Amino acid sequence: MRIKILTLFPKMLEGIVNESILKRAIDKKVCQVEFIDMRGYSLDKHHHVDDTPYGGGAGMVLACDVVDRAILANADAASYKILMTPQGRPYQQKIAKELSLKEELILICGHYEGFDERIRSYVDDEISIGDYVLTGGELAAAVICDSVIRLLDHAIKKESYEDDSFSNGLLEYPQYTRPAEYKGMTVPPVLVNGNHKLIKEYRLKESLRKTFLRRPELLKERNLTEEEVKLLKEIKEELK
Repeated sequence: MRIKILTLFPKMLEGIVNESILKRAIDKKVCQVEFIDMRGYSLDKHHHVDDTPYGGGAGMVLACDVVDRAILANADAASYKILMTPQGRPYQQKIAKELSLKEELILICGHYEGFDERIRSYVDDEISIGDYVLTGGELAAAVICDSVIRLLDHAIKKESYEDDSFSNGLLEYPQYTRPAEYKGMTVPPVLVNGNHKLIKEYRLKESLRKTFLRRPELLKERNLTEEEVKLLKEIKEELK
């Protein structure tokens, strides 16, 4: 996979590809990540990329011609172009999976007060990472990079993300490691008895419990199995 990030501040993003899992994935040629400075596509001698908004108002607006030239110079038929914007569709794990199947992603980072509305006509998708506003799209692009790259073949072991929160429609079950007892808090005995069938059932039940208590709306969207219905009934009885 190739990921190209169109940005005015490439240095903001350099750290994300030089550490941890992302660096290893790039070193193993699992993916390529390129930061492209949109200032290089300004025809102005001072490399201006924005201007005052028509109709007046505060701030500066990212110009459509600069972004258009940047996209045209870097996109091809395989490119899936995404605009980072709080007005986009809410980002979810299932979208990360969809994007991980693409050959090339182009992530376009707005900045300043906003971007010229005509830029929307140049993209295939618009994504928001939450109902809040950032100073620019760089952090949102970093989130997408991280969440997508870890799903690529050979980036990490498949079993490392199969049970992640949201991957199967539920929140992830609790995890523990040594020491087995710490300040009076102990690891559930079922996890140390070596019975893999009971461990699997425990993890499913605790995953259901967390989801029921913290994100009950997720259960309404899920077709529960007979076992899950039974375990959920037990959980509700235990909570009475």
